Amino acid sequence: MARYSESSVPEQTGKTALITGANTGIGFATARVLAERGARVLVACRSTEKAEDTIARIKQTAPTSDLAAVTLELTSLSSIRQAAQQINQEARLDILVNNAGVMMPPKTLTDDGFELQFGVNHLGHYALTGLVLPVLSKIPGARVVSVSSLAHIDGRIDFNDPQAERSYSAMRRYQMSKMANMLFMLELARRCDREGLDIMSVGCHPGIADTELARTLPGWFSLLAPFIRPFLNTSAEGALPSLMAATSPNASSGDYFGPAGAGERTGSAGPARIGHAAKDPAAAEALWNLSAELTGVTYLANSP
Repeated sequence: MARYSESSVPEQTGKTALITGANTGIGFATARVLAERGARVLVACRSTEKAEDTIARIKQTAPTSDLAAVTLELTSLSSIRQAAQQINQEARLDILVNNAGVMMPPKTLTDDGFELQFGVNHLGHYALTGLVLPVLSKIPGARVVSVSSLAHIDGRIDFNDPQAERSYSAMRRYQMSKMANMLFMLELARRCDREGLDIMSVGCHPGIADTELARTLPGWFSLLAPFIRPFLNTSAEGALPSLMAATSPNASSGDYFGPAGAGERTGSAGPARIGHAAKDPAAAEALWNLSAELTGVTYLANSP
């Protein structure tokens, strides 16, 4: 089987894709390739300035591409609702890549009082997905891509302390947020199936990639970075699983993709392993209900 690369991405002319966190790293590479393949790309960034700068950078390699800026601050439900209003004005939305994230910052709360990693990595994307469901559901086979991490395998949802009010470990909360991405991805697939809604929910992870996600790591990490960088995926390589999840004609709802190298750490893209705990439908339903309660965004709320 041929190695998956950017050239493996099929033509996307006529489709519209929304990428969160599109201004850096994996998000930028994903947006760039989709634009180069002819998609209309909605570049969702924390500020209009970041989005416009991203558009200008993509235009350097795809000068005729169709791009639009979306201001989206995932730490704010108000901002998410405003962005969703803009997105729902689009004629169509074929691909939503829930890519933006934070990793292991000091304890911080979002504007709405959520622990930052759980709030941005999961709750913000849960809310955004529900709020843009009207335009997603117009397109048979539309895809929602949840970008998780190898860290999900050791993650567990602390339902007794979701906002880390009692204790905070940056690593455990990162693992929790990435497990939440996986539980959400699989539960969205189940609920769309039950509703007869033709929306594909797929997941991916970038392995170990050299991205700006590490900007909140302790200072000692920056000292080691020059020595370990040659052993990491580049941002473009880390985006290959996202591109496979977003565009592969062979993907099915509930599929999960990651690097094809040893331990899914680096390399091209291919099927990836889903941690056992992520397959627990009871935990997924409890997380969905908690997410609806916390964000006030309710969708696909039927029970089997």
